Amino acid sequence: MKRQKRDRLERAQSQGYKAGVNGRSMENCPYQQADARSYWLGGWRDARSDVQSGLYK
Repeated sequence: MKRQKRDRLERAQSQGYKAGVNGRSMENCPYQQADARSYWLGGWRDARSDVQSGLYK
């Protein structure tokens, strides 16, 4: 049985979230395509709001 690859946009959002939790700048977004970039930035924003609310230290 073959393993299914994760959706690219889901992966972009996940990587953006990890970058936001680790304190990376939004300027470090590795994606150039508009759709993947918006998912990455969305994940980054979610992570930054979680950090500011005290979920992460």
